[in-house]
Amino acid sequence: MRFYKITLVILGLVLVIFNDTFGKLEGFIEFIAFYFILVFITIAHWIFKQIKSIIRLKNEKEKTELMHLKSQVNPHFFFNILNNLYGLVDKDSKKAQELILKLSDMMRYSIYEGQNETVLLSKEIDYLQNYIELHKMRYHKTIDIKFNHNITDDTYRVMPLLFIILLENAFKHGVENLRENAYVYITMTVGNNQVYFDIENNFDVSLTNESNGIGLTNLKRRLELVYPKDHSLSFSITKEVYKAQLNITKL
Repeated sequence: MRFYKITLVILGLVLVIFNDTFGKLEGFIEFIAFYFILVFITIAHWIFKQIKSIIRLKNEKEKTELMHLKSQVNPHFFFNILNNLYGLVDKDSKKAQELILKLSDMMRYSIYEGQNETVLLSKEIDYLQNYIELHKMRYHKTIDIKFNHNITDDTYRVMPLLFIILLENAFKHGVENLRENAYVYITMTVGNNQVYFDIENNFDVSLTNESNGIGLTNLKRRLELVYPKDHSLSFSITKEVYKAQLNITKL
């Protein structure tokens, strides 16, 4: 701002010198008009720079927040898996080794791909499938899991770690609390430049939790930051069935 004040002072001095030197009314009026045009341009330029700076700071703040939100996605899940591994090491070392390999793949994806702004949708699908396989290995019960996906565009990109929270909730609030007949059905399709993700699971109605939890709050905020006007997220409960639907438009 100091630069602009100095500029205006110099212009004012030039105005006085011009008036003292030429002293003609017409020339003086012309210079007055020229002077105020310069003042307007100078102030407008300063305002533009301030707005640009504010927008830049806002974008940097949003990027920092988004990175923080991404880092919160999987720690709880990894903690549970490590507890399972601890119990398996002596009982079933082969199964423990398989779990470690899949967990390693998931952690690698979360750490490296999860930091990117976008990833291939096919990689997100692989990540979800690894998650499902890990859970199948964890539980000592039969779970009916169906994951149908029809992705014809191999170049389609989305925000990383986008669907995992909905899948994690289906297991956490459904499968884990049911002794038998637990199921999780997932459908993902791409069409009309959009991704449609539907997930359904049954649950124990006696253990219904009205709280959205940290995970869904995290997901909603990330969608607001990356897909502010290009997403829809909805939930429905019918008897003992919970459904979630997420639709996003390609970035």
